[in-house]
Amino acid sequence: MDDNSVYEDDPTKPLPPSWHSNQEQGKLVIGGFQKSPRQPYQYPPRQSQPQHPRVSQPTQPAGYPQQQPGLQRQQGYPFQQPGQIGSPFQRPQLMQRPQRRRRGCLIASLTLLVLAVIVGSFAIITAQRVLAFGSAISTQGPLSTQTGYMGISDRVNLLVMGFGGGNHQGANLTDSMTVISLLPQSHHTTLISVPRDLAVQIPPNSGQYRKINEAYQFASNNGQNPAAGGDAAAQKVSLVTGLNVNYWLTINFTGFRDLINSIGGIDVYVPDSFNACYPKNDDPDIDPSWIKVQFNKGLQHMDGETAIRYARAREPLEVCRKGTSENQAELTDFARSARQQIIIKAALSKVKQVSTWPSLFNALTALQHTIYTNLSLADLMEFALKMDLNTAHRVGLSNQNVLMDSTAPGGGYILAPRNGDWQAIIDYVKQQLYN
Repeated sequence: MDDNSVYEDDPTKPLPPSWHSNQEQGKLVIGGFQKSPRQPYQYPPRQSQPQHPRVSQPTQPAGYPQQQPGLQRQQGYPFQQPGQIGSPFQRPQLMQRPQRRRRGCLIASLTLLVLAVIVGSFAIITAQRVLAFGSAISTQGPLSTQTGYMGISDRVNLLVMGFGGGNHQGANLTDSMTVISLLPQSHHTTLISVPRDLAVQIPPNSGQYRKINEAYQFASNNGQNPAAGGDAAAQKVSLVTGLNVNYWLTINFTGFRDLINSIGGIDVYVPDSFNACYPKNDDPDIDPSWIKVQFNKGLQHMDGETAIRYARAREPLEVCRKGTSENQAELTDFARSARQQIIIKAALSKVKQVSTWPSLFNALTALQHTIYTNLSLADLMEFALKMDLNTAHRVGLSNQNVLMDSTAPGGGYILAPRNGDWQAIIDYVKQQLYN
């Protein structure tokens, strides 16, 4: 490609751098006894009191062991107390109270112990499962942080890339590239869509121009080194947008389909009706045929396969000779990027619902095969909690603002900066940010 016209100013160098129970446990009473009427205690006349200060003990009934002088009574021994009226025949029942109470307390204690073991074991298993998940999806330790757990005031930029997955040709081309730019303290969020057809130098400084969606596939050696691919793509997007994009996250659409199924599907509001051709199989070597997909305006419940088709459909019906597409504006890269944001937003909303939580273990398994990032699990969770997609500003780089349609030397369709002015793209993004 001729680098002296459209791409003269293409940047090729990196930018500067308790459970706790409050129930009372000591008031468990098991069994019963006949309630006797209580009468006020009758103090003996003063003249009959013995000379020593100790009060004489009540006479014990026959058959009870006599207490030896100087020996202390056992606590809880059921001698009749002053003022208590009752027949000695009731005493044997009262003598069983301490034994039955000990048995009740023992059962309660064992129950609580078993419950504590179950809860503790579940917590340990859950913690181990979550930590293992965090290690599997990230280049960082699950509890580490590169952002002070999103406690910083600086803008945090995360490049989210989606690709088809699988082993066929083009499986690691990033169909969607969106920068989520977040101010953690205010929750202000900006979504910047970078079109896949924008031509940039790959590899850097090579003079060879490819579509930007090839950056990840090329640097990762077709998915063999995802960290290298993520770093290269983030660096390229940094040069294009002028943002300091240090963090990236990849989404494998095949795994994303399983994730949506594991949480019971998602509810999606389709803003505009459209239809399109969609490949019957991602690998044309297996099945090169097409199917027609139709999406009508309104709220729809989608399973994983339907959601992926909605997010990725881009070919008009004319391609597969199945009629005429009713709304070709929905088949552009810009519209498709917006649809993918709708799907991601719906999935995040579903995960936050309490009714979904019992399915999260299954979701973790699906998600483990879906995403990979250079943010730690702790930072990624903080980022997800702080970003606000409901009020987010959406910015799309397109031929309606700072880009123009062009043709590659080989004849393929590409996008290029208007008048070859890369700085105009940086200035436009800066003006559109939600500050």
